[in-house]
This record gives sequence, structure tokens and C-alpha cells, in this order.
Amino acid sequence: MKSLSKLFVPASLALVAVATAAPAAAQVQGRIGTADVSRAIINTTALQNAYNAVNTTYSAQLETRRTKQQELETLLQPFDTNGNGQLDEAELPAVQNSPSFAQLQTLETEIANVNAQVNNARIFAVEQILAQYPAAVQEVAAAQQVVVVLQPEAIQYAGEGADITPQITASLNTKVPNVGIVPPQNYRPSQQGAQIFQEIQQFLILAQLRQQQAAQQQQQQQQGEQPQGR
Repeated sequence: MKSLSKLFVPASLALVAVATAAPAAAQVQGRIGTADVSRAIINTTALQNAYNAVNTTYSAQLETRRTKQQELETLLQPFDTNGNGQLDEAELPAVQNSPSFAQLQTLETEIANVNAQVNNARIFAVEQILAQYPAAVQEVAAAQQVVVVLQPEAIQYAGEGADITPQITASLNTKVPNVGIVPPQNYRPSQQGAQIFQEIQQFLILAQLRQQQAAQQQQQQQQGEQPQGR
């Protein structure tokens, strides 16, 4: 059951490339590499440790969110008249005119506040790593003799070895071995940090879906291999 709030759709972030002013790749004299900023950050030890620490440090807030989300879904269930698991436009007027509408709005606000607190802790961690990303790109590019670094989707074809993302992650592991997860007072995430965070969240969701699909396929194969009784 989806809440009434609109989902934030992550925008793709254009990598600030180490590039020349040449208008076409054909004019570049030297090796061209690709790097995915989100993938480079998500694979760092610092971010993985930070995410685990957030789950522990903010466990009370996460439990509060889970409880309130369940309460919200229970209140919204009667309005899902077609039983599709979400509220359609035709079903919204009944929600807005119901006696529980104020309670629904309060729950959504409370859930949003918890989400902001937890997500700000994660974005704060992302931003600390992101601050060292340009230096890591320059370090790896110099070592690999790369003169231009582009986002993978910016080119149609890249040969083997063009992707230097793993090397950038290794550089970041050295430059940022640990990060904090408690933002300072009155902390406001930067637009770039928020965008990278959203891309990381999307990556994690897709990875989880792939794991679930792989587990289901494996289970189906195992069931198909079991001997059939007479």
C-alpha cells in the first residue's frame, strides 16, 4: 500500500569529468575512461560501514517509522476498493472526505520526519566520501594515463579496461577510511549529495530485487529437480 505522498524520483547526476574543451571525443589525444560516481561510492568500505552504523544508531527511529507505516496502511486499506495495493485517483476523494483524513496526514508527516532524519545521516556520510571523489578521479586518471573520464551512459561503446570505477573506489578507501553519521545541527544536504544518495538507494533496491528473483529461480529449479512420486 502506497502512502499519499509522491515518491521522489532520483535524477541522474552528470559527472564533472576530467576533460578538455574539445567538442568531440575524436579530438582528444589520449586514453578515455569511464567511471560511475554512485557505484564508486557505494562500494567503499566507509559507506557500507556507515549504512550499518545508521541502522544501529537510528534503530529506534526506524522502528517508529515501521510502526507508523503499518498504522497508515491499515487506515488506508478500506479505501483501496479495487484491491490493487495502492490508491488510485478515483479512490482519493473518499480518503480526503473521511473522518480519518487528519490522522492520515499526521501519520504521513511523522513518517516523513523520521525518513528525513535517517536519510540525512546517510547523505551526510555520502557527502564526506563525495568530497574526496574529484581527488580520487585525478589520482586514478594520472596512474592509468587517462585524459578524459566520462559517465558510462555518455558513450556508446567502451573497450575492456575503460571502466576505472573499481580503482576509484580503492582510492576512496584510502582517502576516506571512515565517515561520521551524525550531522551537525541545522545540517542541510547539498543537492549533489542528495542526488547521489537517491541513485545509491535506487541501486540498492535493484540489487535486492535481483537477489529475490535469483532466489525464486533457484527455488523453482530445486522444486523441478525433485523426484515425482507415483
